[in-house]
Amino acid sequence: MLTRTSFSKISLLFSILFITASCASNYPFQTSSVVPAAEGGVKVKRDKNSNYDVSMSTIRLAQPTRLSPSRQYYVAWMTTEGNGVKNIGQLKSSSSLFSKTLKSSLETVTSFKPTGFFITAEDNSSIQYPSEQIILRTK
Repeated sequence: MLTRTSFSKISLLFSILFITASCASNYPFQTSSVVPAAEGGVKVKRDKNSNYDVSMSTIRLAQPTRLSPSRQYYVAWMTTEGNGVKNIGQLKSSSSLFSKTLKSSLETVTSFKPTGFFITAEDNSSIQYPSEQIILRTK
């Protein structure tokens, strides 16, 4: 039989596990029909100011100039709870000296609560509304 002390310890353990698990949310990207080799996801953490730290990363995302039709930029978008779709920035691509694998990333902070993310190919990185050419999308 559980004593009051052991019940309290078990409750505390579950509370800590719940808080730790709820600190960050992961949003994996679905497989793309436009760039099938591309993979990645988004991590979202709530900071001490009640903002959301967004960290997006992809690998093997071909340069937008290689798409058909060709584009200049990859733009990251966030769907929000009650505030519509927001442009959160341009993905920057790079490869390293030891690997030719293209890596893209974006780090930003927002006050809007995210519900999903997607990436489009655009000719202008500061547009306010996404085009129809969606490259990657979270579930």
